[in-house]
Amino acid sequence: MTSALTQIGSRITALLPGRRDLVEMRRDPRRDLLAGLTVAIVALPLALGFGVSSGLGAEAGLATAVVAGALAAVFGGSNLQVSGPTGAMTVVLVPIVAQHGPSGVLAVGLMAGVMLVALALLRAGKYMQYVPAPVVEGFTLGIACVIGLQQIPNVLGVPKPEGDRVLMVTWQALEEFVKNPNWTAVAFALVVAAVMLTGARWRPTSPFSILAVIAATIVAETVGLDAAKPIGNLPSRLPAPSLSFLDMGALGSLLAPAVAVAALAALESLLSASVADGMTVGQKHDPDRELFGQGLANIAAPLFGGVPATGAIARTAVNVRTGAGSRLAALVHAAVLAMIVFAAAPLVSRIPLAALAGVLLATAIRMVEVGSLRAMAKATRSDALILVLTAIATLALDLVYAVIIGLVVAGALALRAVAKQARLDQVPLDRGDHSVEEHALLAEHIVAYRIDGPLFFAAAHRFLLELAEVADVRVVILRMSRVTTIDATGALVLKDTVNKLNRRGIVVMASGIRSGQRQVLQSVGALELLHLEGRAYATTPEAIQGARTYLEGVGLLPPLPAQKPRPVGGKTEESVG
Repeated sequence: MTSALTQIGSRITALLPGRRDLVEMRRDPRRDLLAGLTVAIVALPLALGFGVSSGLGAEAGLATAVVAGALAAVFGGSNLQVSGPTGAMTVVLVPIVAQHGPSGVLAVGLMAGVMLVALALLRAGKYMQYVPAPVVEGFTLGIACVIGLQQIPNVLGVPKPEGDRVLMVTWQALEEFVKNPNWTAVAFALVVAAVMLTGARWRPTSPFSILAVIAATIVAETVGLDAAKPIGNLPSRLPAPSLSFLDMGALGSLLAPAVAVAALAALESLLSASVADGMTVGQKHDPDRELFGQGLANIAAPLFGGVPATGAIARTAVNVRTGAGSRLAALVHAAVLAMIVFAAAPLVSRIPLAALAGVLLATAIRMVEVGSLRAMAKATRSDALILVLTAIATLALDLVYAVIIGLVVAGALALRAVAKQARLDQVPLDRGDHSVEEHALLAEHIVAYRIDGPLFFAAAHRFLLELAEVADVRVVILRMSRVTTIDATGALVLKDTVNKLNRRGIVVMASGIRSGQRQVLQSVGALELLHLEGRAYATTPEAIQGARTYLEGVGLLPPLPAQKPRPVGGKTEESVG
């Protein structure tokens, strides 16, 4: 017990910030301050918009950006990652709000945070890199579609219909708009989105989103447009930490949503950190520490009324492009947003909802990397299928099911491709020291097969069919030196094949079984069968000689004539060594 606690303690210590982090923050603070200010300006409308989209309000988005952004910056595994509310997380949260209400979302966030810390302690970060690229591209495309559709009610200026199915909500919003058109809201949203998209092409590092939102707010206030509904009152400070949202009786029903939120937070954060590494030279994130930081961020954010958070790819990219070199930039981003909450809450509360919807609409469009999608679709049919299925599942079901479907289909197609690499080829017998006549006589009674590639469940039954139909011979030699891997199914199929051939009076011998494969064969009894009468050999020539000895014993081959010792350097072989 004591050793286990010591181990956990040392593991936690390894995940905590160190002296190196402080040294890096002191290296170029001016550049990090400028980058953090720029990211905060970009993050403000996104935090407000994602808070509104989640169903908990703009204040929840701001609280998340401040609290989770600061903690993830300090304890996370990337020097350049910026965390906060994201569109992908909003997609998962909307149905949770519909089913369990705001308190359910806060409880789910806290539970997910605990799970992320546990994953970090279990060193699970490295396994996230095994998610196939088509799955990532597919759910990114699906998320972009969902985020865009979620903004339709605010873009059209109609009340958000009830429900958590984005396609149904969008359709109902369109019906409501046809009855009572609100062209002012449409104009605000489209102009803001157009300014963002055009500005991003012209000067990618400039915060056109906040400029467009400020302009839209000024126009709405100056002209007095009632149709441009504002986001509403914001508190001028963060609420005091509280656990009042926790209902212990409801935690069981929230376990599955919490697992989904934790899985998404881990996946998106590690993906974002990898993107940051790829945009820089010399930066490499620690995946386990990143999970630890995101876990602490998600434990703390709900205490202040915030929604679950993840690493944000768009904000992280802006952070890198504006020259950030350490965690100080992400900390400054959180601090600036906190000051905005304290100093400018009344002004922020006047921002039109349609303007925020335009920001998120442009964000969704920018999430779609057309070049990456085209390349993935052209790569292989399997990659295109995985991408399309994952995107459709994200849109029609939810993100977690989409990722599961994508992983299952990717795994099945990969197994199919690997299974196709396995081959069973009949090969000619090695001549060895046999004469032409002896070799021809052996070939009448012995057939040799070479197994190439993996002998596992996806390919093994093909071998059973081929081997079980061997022609009328007396000995089958299996050359297994090229078997790359074998599982229990492959071993059982091999055992079944040996039994079937033995019942037909055909002896099976094997050569070249690797030491790592013996345990699998032995566990199902296949190795014991092959060891009968010494029928497992190290090399193929030894197996052929063993087959000849067997055929001599049953009278099918005459015994080899005794050979005279050959002279070696004036001495016979028998006298040498």
